[in-house]
Order: sequence, then C-alpha cells, then structure tokens
Amino acid sequence: LPPPPAVELAKRTEEQIKNMVAGDGGLFESLDFQYFGPVDGHDLPSLIKILQNLKQKRGPKLLHLITQKGKGYSLAESAPVKFHAVSPKTQDANVAQPAKTYTQIFSQWICDVAEKDHTIVAITPAMREGSGLVEFDQRFPKRFFDAAIAEQHAVTLAAGMVMNGLKPIVAIYSTFLQRAYDQLIHDVALQNLPIVFAIDRAGVVGPDGPTHIGAFDLAYLRIVPNMVIMAPSDENEQYHMLNLALILPHPTAVRYPRGSGEGAAFTNNTDLSFGKGRVIRHSTNQNIVIFVAGTLLHIAKKTADELDSTLVDLRFVKPLDAELIVEHAQKHNIIITLEDGVVTGGVGTAIQELLAKHFIFKPIQTFGLPDEFLEHGERHEVLAMAGLDEEQFLNSVRKFTHIVMPHEPMPKPTEN
Repeated sequence: LPPPPAVELAKRTEEQIKNMVAGDGGLFESLDFQYFGPVDGHDLPSLIKILQNLKQKRGPKLLHLITQKGKGYSLAESAPVKFHAVSPKTQDANVAQPAKTYTQIFSQWICDVAEKDHTIVAITPAMREGSGLVEFDQRFPKRFFDAAIAEQHAVTLAAGMVMNGLKPIVAIYSTFLQRAYDQLIHDVALQNLPIVFAIDRAGVVGPDGPTHIGAFDLAYLRIVPNMVIMAPSDENEQYHMLNLALILPHPTAVRYPRGSGEGAAFTNNTDLSFGKGRVIRHSTNQNIVIFVAGTLLHIAKKTADELDSTLVDLRFVKPLDAELIVEHAQKHNIIITLEDGVVTGGVGTAIQELLAKHFIFKPIQTFGLPDEFLEHGERHEVLAMAGLDEEQFLNSVRKFTHIVMPHEPMPKPTEN
C-alpha cells in the first residue's frame, strides 16, 4: 500500500530541507541513497551516535561529513598543504642542508623544458604539491591539468593530448599508477604513444607507509610492450633521463624515489645513450659482477670495493643492455642483481630470462624488496628491514660467494 499522504508530505519536506541546506541530498536520493548530513566530522560523540543509528537503517546510506584539514593544530590549519605530511624533526638553520630531492629536480626540469617548448603540458592526479608541480602551475597555469584523484582519467587524458600534438608529462606516484594500469596498456602502450611518465615515490617510500610504497612498478611496467623504463642512480642522471624520455617515440617511465639525492654535480654533457648501461667499477679477479638498477647503486659501491667486484649501473630496465649484461655474465663467476623494487618479476628476473636465452647458467642471486608489504619508517630504516643497507648487502653477497666458491677465504663479516 502507498504511504499515507501525511507521511509522503513529511518525506518530501525532509528532502527539500536537505537540498536547501546541503544542496547534495537530492542527487544521492535520486540514486536511491539515503543521504544524511552535512554533519560536523570533528564532533566524535555525535558522530558515533549517528553511525549507531545508521546501522539500524536498511539500504545504501551516505553520510556527509564536514572536516577541516589539520584540525587542532594551528600551523596545519593555516597551511594544510605544507603540513600534509611532515617529519617530526625540526630543521636547524646552522646545519648544512641536504641535497635537492628528486621531486625538486623534476620540478626544475619540467619548468626548464616548458619554457622552451610550448606544447609541453603537465598532468597529475591530485598530486600537484607532492609531485613538484607547484612552480609549473604558477608559471604555466593554462598548461597544468589536475585530474583529481582519477588516475585512469589522467592517463587517458594524456593519450588524447598527445594524439592532438601536445607533449604530456604525467607526474604520478608509483603506487597510484597501479590504478591506471588498464589505461596504460590499452590507451597508451597499445598505440605506442610518446608519453612521459615521471614516476615519483618509486621503491621504498618510508614514512608514507605500505599504501604508498612503490615496490611494484618495475615488475608491472616491464611486461608491457613498447614501454621504456629508466632508473636513474642520482639527480644528474635523472635530469638527463627526463630529457631523453621527452624525445623518445615510445611511452617512457623515469622512476625515482622520495627524498634527497646523492648530491651529484650537474653536467651539461652526458654519456647517456638509449638502452645502454655503464660500468662503474672493474674487478681485477672477475669473480663477482653486480648489476644495479636505480638509486641503490651507492649501497652496492661498498660491496664492490671490499669484494673487488665489477659494478654495473643498468640505467635502463627496459630495454636491458643485453650486450653489456651478457659480456660481463660470461666473464664473471658469480652474478648479483640489486633493485629498489620487488624481486618477484623485477630486474633480477629480467636478467635471468636474458641469460637463459643466451644459455648462460651461472650462480646468480637477486636482491630487492621482499614479497610483503613493508611497514612505516624512514627510508634507511625500511631498507635495513629489507636487508638492503650497506652492511647487510655486503655480508649477504660475501656469504653467497663463499657458498658458491668455498675454496675462497671468507673474510670476517662486517658488524651491523
């Protein structure tokens, strides 16, 4: 039976009042959602009562809360963007400041190239500040596009733009690009569109926790046809790799971590060539070769020096420098790989696949992030938990070498 006229009138009156106050209720009610709000999201006692009452109601419900970012902390209330994520440490003006962050290097680079090329546009899914696009937005507001928290739209938008003569740079976190994987494959890679993906927060992120860790991009990107993947080992490499990515006729990812770089000096000239790695150190005994992708190169240097190992900076994860890898795999007795990403399906796996194709079967050990979600902590703390700090990596390689070559004397392990 239809409700009595008085009940129907009361219901309509309630809906009209909601629409007058919030302006949103009618939209959700038309979708058969029961709309409640807006209410003060900081009034916890009242909020608990409301949630308890809503548990008794049937059907889909939408509760509209009004909150203030940084509520209760005056500095965060007045500058919510600046205090979106903040270290508990205070900065001492008398202490030497760290090197520029990789995000700052990207910010400098995109402004530099945009000044010279008016077809360059920047796209980000609600990560203007985090991805280093504040200055770009201020200087080139008509060429800045915030797709909001819609990574799929950001990638497809870039595909449409490049088809119309623009040069889109998609600035995105590694963990958030996962949400646009379908668009990356079907809208970009399938058509081999030359879009640059500036992948921030790659590898160990640290304080942002397991939701933001960029552990998977090397594994999930390298299996996509037409993709090019570069992993810089320092800021200078990052800048030049971004330059190279801009002129390549393929979708290209340049991935770099959160935080400060190594303080590398900038050079106008570079020996960077497409698909080519570089040898950082040659061994004298040719026992061990270490292949490294990305910023963990500095961690491997101590091991290379102490164990007299050849050290190779891959630079490119896809395409791999097959000639360089095969050459040194044939020369050396033991092969070590190191990456700032999951071992499963990552760079070490790619090298194993390559060597198998060339019928090179030698002892190989892959080092990277474990098959688990890592916890909160500073970057160096999380790397240590994964066994990827200098001392643990050195001791692990030394132990593996002694197992493979027991006739070689095993030096005393380094104390952590």
